[in-house]
Amino acid sequence: MIEITAKLIRDQSAVFLCGEVVECLITFTNPKLSEYATSQSNNDILENLAWATAQIHCYCNSTIQDRSGVAGETSNTINKNVSGSTSLNASNQLKGEVLKSSDPKILFCDLRLSPGEFRQFMFRETLSVNTPPTYRGVMVKYYYKITVATQRVGSTVQALYIPIRVLPLPPINCSDETITLNDESNEDLAPNNPFLEKKKSPSKIEYALHYLQNITARRRPNFYLISNKRGKVGRFCLFKPIYKLGEDIVGTLDFSCGTVKCVQLSVTLQCEEIVKKKALKSPETNGSSNLEKDQSSSPTGRITNFTKHHEVCLGLLQTQMILPIPLYVTPSFETDLVTVRWRLHFQFVTSTNDELNTNINTETLEWQAPTDISIETMIWNLPVTIYPTAPVQIPQASGQFLLNIK
Repeated sequence: MIEITAKLIRDQSAVFLCGEVVECLITFTNPKLSEYATSQSNNDILENLAWATAQIHCYCNSTIQDRSGVAGETSNTINKNVSGSTSLNASNQLKGEVLKSSDPKILFCDLRLSPGEFRQFMFRETLSVNTPPTYRGVMVKYYYKITVATQRVGSTVQALYIPIRVLPLPPINCSDETITLNDESNEDLAPNNPFLEKKKSPSKIEYALHYLQNITARRRPNFYLISNKRGKVGRFCLFKPIYKLGEDIVGTLDFSCGTVKCVQLSVTLQCEEIVKKKALKSPETNGSSNLEKDQSSSPTGRITNFTKHHEVCLGLLQTQMILPIPLYVTPSFETDLVTVRWRLHFQFVTSTNDELNTNINTETLEWQAPTDISIETMIWNLPVTIYPTAPVQIPQASGQFLLNIK
């Protein structure tokens, strides 16, 4: 028996940005047998593996319903002739279609291990920049696996899968000269020393993280006047429109300028998953025109709720809302199949009852609330942009993965 263990080099995190280098230490061990088992064994004590390879796969699992009314396993926009595809893909038992795979790297050929002996191999691979991030939506799912495959002579191929999470890069042009790191501005002014080692130019990942820090730290308050057909409800202030994972969305509401009473409000952070029209398959058979018209007009998007703020604001002149962005969600991104974006979903419950405007009795400091009030609900959606954060700030245990080959 041979044990295969794999462990990611990055401590306490299995999260990477697109374009980062993934490092995984793979160990092949032949466990040492007891003296009794060795004396009773008639087989060769040496264990032999024919070959072993490692590569990174990006999978897409989709349940999009086409116009003919049949739910497809994957979209027809996925190219099956992906780069780096091998015969190993045919024996893959994971759900979904292989959207992209890296070129397989051969770890060894014809490995022989005696009892108690082990061999270690380092697997390094750069994630593609053009692949989608890890996303587990309602209709579309993207996920990544490091596949370590090996085979005995005359036996079937066995594989060990190591899951990783991939975040998208911020949509910037890293070659833009206006984006400079803090240290670069002082290099030209410093005296030249021929004995000092020259600093390496920053990588695309360093540029992206620097840009991400700058754009999410920039405050640009936006004010929105909220009103309906009966008058003004209030004014909402959002301090910045761009956030990153783990931040808090903070906003204030001012009801002092309103002419319509706001009884209560709720704000929900929502993820909007929109499937593109070109990703839907055309009907294979010619059905009735009415059926095609009804099915083509069906919604092709799903809404998922996350954090929520609810407050009864009757009698308040000002209030604030704080919505934390979870670290496990996927930032805004777009592919040929789906668009994922974020928004704040507001629900204002307003009333125009005259009894709500009654002043409080100054002697008793009491106010008798009406038993019944007529209310109206107003809905407002405000788009926000969510960017990723540095992977080291997302704690996700990588652990150690084990596969026994008998």
